[in-house]
Amino acid sequence: MDMTYPAEAEVFRAEVRKVLAEELPADWRGIGAIPTEAETEDFVARWRAVLHRRGLLGITWPVEYGGRGLSQLHQVVLVEELTRAGLPFGRQPLEATGLKMLGNTLLRWGTDDQKARYLPGLLSGEIRFCQGFSEPSAGSDLASVRTRALRRGGDWVINGQKIWTSAAMHSTHIFTLVRTDPDAPKHRGLTFLLVPLAQPGVEVRPIRHMAGGREFCEIFFTDARTGADEVVGQVNGGWAVLRGALDVEHGTGEGEADGLQRIAVMSEHATLMAEAIDTIAALVTHEGADGRRLLDDESVAYRLGRSVARTEAALSTPGMFGRVANAQTMRDVAPDLMDVLGTASALPVDTHGAADDGGAEYIFRLASPTGIYGGTLEVFRNMIAQHALGLGRPNYSPPVS
Repeated sequence: MDMTYPAEAEVFRAEVRKVLAEELPADWRGIGAIPTEAETEDFVARWRAVLHRRGLLGITWPVEYGGRGLSQLHQVVLVEELTRAGLPFGRQPLEATGLKMLGNTLLRWGTDDQKARYLPGLLSGEIRFCQGFSEPSAGSDLASVRTRALRRGGDWVINGQKIWTSAAMHSTHIFTLVRTDPDAPKHRGLTFLLVPLAQPGVEVRPIRHMAGGREFCEIFFTDARTGADEVVGQVNGGWAVLRGALDVEHGTGEGEADGLQRIAVMSEHATLMAEAIDTIAALVTHEGADGRRLLDDESVAYRLGRSVARTEAALSTPGMFGRVANAQTMRDVAPDLMDVLGTASALPVDTHGAADDGGAEYIFRLASPTGIYGGTLEVFRNMIAQHALGLGRPNYSPPVS
């Protein structure tokens, strides 16, 4: 499932592969094969230091802020190679939020002082930001956030709650959306703030999720403080900044000047599925104890071919369209892959007897949250309907009898 790229991108690909060959352990089998959550977190911390040392973090940022000034295509190549090596950015929420979302938001909206204070530290890992948008009563409708911030002297004083905050327990700061004018229309009374977490009045509580991890958190603010100079954009103008940050997260921004469309969000997860399909395609050519090959069953050949075609199409679909295509394809293809391999496909990675060392089972578990991260598939389908097809806002009111 390889595609051809311009020469400069392939030169960069060779650089990335050289780093992987030199820096990964000789017995490396992918991050999914690390047995415990604590060991995974330790490896991720050490690996991001390697990426920083080798100049592979923030590669599209300007040189003056520690980047390399490379193109979006170089970033695409980097994500592809890290994913193929079993190092998906999706398993590193601090990179997705701090570097990808906040870093690019500050480059567009931040003051010179904010850029100088935060961007180098984001690259080095000294400063780690998590995202504080969702609340118990404001998930998909972020304009309904209730967390309040009042100006008192040179500070903003914050009270409220945020939830589904990935990696908050490992973060030094949070970028968050707060209500600063309760009397304004709900989209116009919001402000985008940068807030230190190591202070009285901030409580971080991890939440264990369905796969067993504790990367999600809820955060409670009780008279927490941040400086007046920590506003990104304008006071009460946070909605515009938020939309820019979400465009980065969702991969729905404008295309590059050279015509390259931003790669769809969650494409690194679909690349993992492509790798699983390749592994299974090789396995079904082997003879079993009865001398038969699974591939000799026409339904197996058909379903594998359909899985390859759908995955190729999803990975070639940009923006919010690709967001839906990647996640929905994973949800549809993963059960097919498990069915092809039989009951042993339900065994996870590093379990004796796992049909493909747990690849299909891992994709099956990953498919569900992939359709939720950063906005549900239903939200994105509504965005496509309204903003791309011009169909207007959905009406959820009960039918008139």
